Amino acid sequence: MADMTYDDLVENFEYLDDWEERYRYVIELGKALPPLPDDRKSDETKVDGCVSRVWIDSRAVPDDQGGVRVEFDGDSDAHIVRGLIAILHTMLSGRHAKEILDTDVAAELQRLDLSAHLSPQRSNGLGSMIERVKGFAAENAA
Repeated sequence: MADMTYDDLVENFEYLDDWEERYRYVIELGKALPPLPDDRKSDETKVDGCVSRVWIDSRAVPDDQGGVRVEFDGDSDAHIVRGLIAILHTMLSGRHAKEILDTDVAAELQRLDLSAHLSPQRSNGLGSMIERVKGFAAENAA
């Protein structure tokens, strides 16, 4: 998963015939996500607004040009949510803070047609995860 781009992920989704297969793929993405160590699961990294327990631990990494890249890891106690974290990680982690702020995440997720297939609670939780990453990017944008 580490070498997969978001375009690769979108292409993989397009090969799957139905939403049952796509759900399985999202769950597989979540299983491939390294677990977040317990010492990084705290009140500071917990994402509010999610039905499941979700943690996103972000860090700012200076680059050679004086900019800041945002990297993050995440975890959840729900398989499908771990998969959603993996999708966001593939899309956003390692990018410059300004790039993350400029990314229309909702439009990018439309390429996967997720919104039509997630429950309202999952959609709200996904929105909370996106807000967490974008908020961290905003705090660290140059």
